[in-house]
Amino acid sequence: MIDLKNLSIKKAIGMIHDGDISAREILLAYQENIKKKNGEVNAYLETFNEEAFARAEEIDKQILAGDEPKVLSGIPFAIKDNILIKGKTCSAGSKILENYTATYDASVIKKLRSAGAVFLGRTNMDEFAMGSSTETSAFGPTKNPLDLERVPGGSSGGSAAAVAMDGALVAIGSDTGGSIRQPASFCGVVGLKPTYGSVSRYGLMAMASSLDQIGPLTKTVEDAEIVFNVLKGRDENDSTSMESPERITKKDLQKPLRIGVLKYDDSGIDETVAKTMKDTIAKMDKLGHEIKEVELPLLKYALPCYYIIMPAEVSANLARFDGVRYGFLKQGENLLEDYMETRGAGFGREARKRVMLGAYVLSAGYYDAYYGKAGKVRAMIKKEFQKVFKDVDAIILPTAPTVAFKFGEKTNDPIQMYLSDVFTVSANLAGIPAISIPGRIGEGLPAGIQFMAPWFREDILFKLGKEYESYE
Repeated sequence: MIDLKNLSIKKAIGMIHDGDISAREILLAYQENIKKKNGEVNAYLETFNEEAFARAEEIDKQILAGDEPKVLSGIPFAIKDNILIKGKTCSAGSKILENYTATYDASVIKKLRSAGAVFLGRTNMDEFAMGSSTETSAFGPTKNPLDLERVPGGSSGGSAAAVAMDGALVAIGSDTGGSIRQPASFCGVVGLKPTYGSVSRYGLMAMASSLDQIGPLTKTVEDAEIVFNVLKGRDENDSTSMESPERITKKDLQKPLRIGVLKYDDSGIDETVAKTMKDTIAKMDKLGHEIKEVELPLLKYALPCYYIIMPAEVSANLARFDGVRYGFLKQGENLLEDYMETRGAGFGREARKRVMLGAYVLSAGYYDAYYGKAGKVRAMIKKEFQKVFKDVDAIILPTAPTVAFKFGEKTNDPIQMYLSDVFTVSANLAGIPAISIPGRIGEGLPAGIQFMAPWFREDILFKLGKEYESYE
């Protein structure tokens, strides 16, 4: 019997290498769990059973032939439904693409294949990654495996739920304003948003191109580090991707680090979240790190800034879905009606709302007042982070202001829903890396703790995260 709850990448690879277990047996254990739990959780929209078995058997043959296991040989992965896998449906959680079949592999899929990963299936998500609860999916909401009456977070809710229900050892998601970290917090798993550009976005269905970033959801920080090291690097198909710049000086991570505790308004913070923060700061202090209070005054403008830039880019990116080239088509009496009918019926309410808001802030009379000004504020927020990171090596703050909320609790109040991202959007606006790690304060619902680090300093996040996990 495989202990899925405590299985890690290193343990699985070691067991496969030593012949204690096969890749096929690991795959079967996860598939059995998916069969038991996915009916009520709805983490997966589709599973790739035949292809996964063929892949696992191929890996087992290679091991029997004496080949050394690759870094991810036989490791079962769940893939968010906005990342292309050649020959598979990729709907981005939307009716407008429910029958779209990917014609090529995303760059991250190619890298995972080369490293030996096995793909279990595609996971549910908020439509085109627009949401914080996975309630906007055209294919029904995903439920939180820890409490089926609560949301798993979003937009990568299906990916987080797949890992939390032991339906995958690792899941891949995308993070535009917190869409990996917030569901990681709600489901009690680890979620990493890498530095913008460190992982190729080629083959990711764009929501907001200057904010989107692909990253892993895992059980442990070490697993997130292993997967990140596979995914990172320059890709000729993505002009925004890059290697870690040589000019970055790597600090000796054996020494104590300077951790900045972000000063923020805690009036809307859950008691569980506040307690988790207090507990984590105390642990970091006992581990010997220097704790300093830091302020980012412009951070209060991050959320409104994000909700101008993001819908503007959404409006531009979703313009391609018109029923003419691919995807869903609802015919009208002429070409213009084809566009209008297709987009009206194919997009859900949240997608239509953001497209219209984006078109508004980009319109001739309002561009300078809204989008242009938001761009300037974004640059100022980035400079503020640059200044703070001269004094500290990392910043600690909550991942989300609350624990997982109940279904329907915020769907009729978009402001409250958008506030779920209040602690996460700044990392996307500035392009810095951030990680959410499950808090450890008893038996209640989990509350994630978030670490942010300077650009391309994921190594700092991994060091602090592993120390936090191992602290007794």
